[in-house]
This record gives sequence, C-alpha cells and structure tokens, in this order.
Amino acid sequence: MMLQASTTFRELTDQAQIDAALEEGRRLFAGPCEFIFGAQKLGQLPPQTLPEIAFAGRSNVGKSSLINALTGRKALARASSEPGRTKQLNFFNLAERLMLVDMPGYGYAKAAKSVKEDWQEMMFEYLRGRPGLRRVMLLLDARVELKKHDTDMMKLLDKAAVSFQIVMTKCDALKPQALSAKHNALQEQVKRHPAACPFLAVTSSEKGTGIEELRAELAEFALPLT
Repeated sequence: MMLQASTTFRELTDQAQIDAALEEGRRLFAGPCEFIFGAQKLGQLPPQTLPEIAFAGRSNVGKSSLINALTGRKALARASSEPGRTKQLNFFNLAERLMLVDMPGYGYAKAAKSVKEDWQEMMFEYLRGRPGLRRVMLLLDARVELKKHDTDMMKLLDKAAVSFQIVMTKCDALKPQALSAKHNALQEQVKRHPAACPFLAVTSSEKGTGIEELRAELAEFALPLT
C-alpha cells in the first residue's frame, strides 16, 4: 500500500488558505453521514467505493466520541458500555465522499487471548489489504502513558506500510505545561516510525478542541464535489 504524503493543511501559512481549508472541512462533515455496515470477518468487508480513513486506539480511548464530534452527531458511533466488547469494523459513509472506519479497540486486559489474536489478525489483514485506505488515525489518551499495545500498533502500521497520524484525545484534562510535555514526547515517538505522519492532532471531543482542524485535514482525502 502506498504511503500518503504529509497532510498539507498543517503546512499552510496563508490565513486565507487556512480559512478555506477549515470551511471545506466544515462543509464535508456537515453533510449526511450514515452507518452502512459492521464487518466481523474480512470476507464481510463492503466494496471499496470511497477513500477510507480508519480510527484505531486502545479500548476507551475515545474513538466513538471523536467520530461523533467530527460529524456533529451525538450517537452516530456508539461506545460499548463494556470496554473491549466491539469486535467489528464499523463503516460510516460521509456524504458519498469519504468512508470513516471505526476499528475494534485493542489492549483490553480482560479479553481472552484467542479473541485478541483474532482481532489483531483481522486488523492487520484489513490494514495491508485495503487499497482504498488513505490513513489511520491512531488515538492516544493524553492522560495516559504510552503503552506497549500502542507501540506495537505503530510497528504493525509500519509493517503494513499504512500512513498513520497520532491523535491525542481528552487533552482538556491536562494543564498546558503537561500537555506540551506529552506532545513533545509523542513527537519524538513519531520520528521512530517511517509510516507516521509528522503532525500530531491535539483534540478534546468534549470541548471541541482541534476538531475543526482535524476536519480540514481529513477533507483532503475526500472525493471532490461533483
């Protein structure tokens, strides 16, 4: 799978271009977004008709909350009341221009070993065998230290040659100094992974922090308006 070039939104310096990109992101995510399918096995994956953006992360990292915040919905993506329970790839069609894919959470300690292995195998096969996959948004809880499961996921994405971008979640819970230190530490981590996008997204689904900017970044992967 071909790695994508670094997102261009983060490189913009002209305010007019920045404003235009933010507006494009707003318009895209203000469009209709519908759950279309949940695949528990690779053979159940829907046909690839749109560019895909996948959301990955540990159980309870905030994937569902981020997808809901991006799309302006309260319950488009539903978080399970039991961590680690979601065992399928959930596909959401965004305005017939982009497919959002909510991946199963990883790293839940109480999940059976056989279940964990099944999840990992399905995720890897999906990641390396989905030509329409443009980027994986790897969510990391800003309040929690980086875990082995996270670094293993980064290595998995490197191995599958899939471009990924770290998204820091729940950043409103940290004071500015602590948030800056965490950001810097993750920035160093990014340098170790050839598949990693150099730009980190700093977000809070509850406060709306970073949501507009992330919409603008993801809009660059969407099909153009016809």
